[in-house]
Amino acid sequence: MKRNETPLVPSVRLTEAQMLGERIAQLRQGVKLRQSDAAARAGLSRSTAILIEKGDPGRTLAQVLRYVHAMAPEVSLQALLAGDVPALIALHSRKLPQRVRSATKTELRDLDF
Repeated sequence: MKRNETPLVPSVRLTEAQMLGERIAQLRQGVKLRQSDAAARAGLSRSTAILIEKGDPGRTLAQVLRYVHAMAPEVSLQALLAGDVPALIALHSRKLPQRVRSATKTELRDLDF
């Protein structure tokens, strides 16, 4: 029988679990894997992968570690939490807005037909 662990966990730890889940989801996106593929590699169901990425405290540590290892075997949990993972850094740099120079008066005039 499954138990709901949420009421037993302090709210600070629930927030940390949610942040861990977000980092894991970002790692998956950074290595460009679909959730179902990452889950299959880890031997988990997709619904378990969804719960891990949501930061569900009822997931076991073994499930979390298997899921992370299936996506990036060289990444430690410590590096993931610190954000020192090349896939995370690349993902964040792709999401940063790109600076665009202002159009010159000539270019603006050419746009106005």
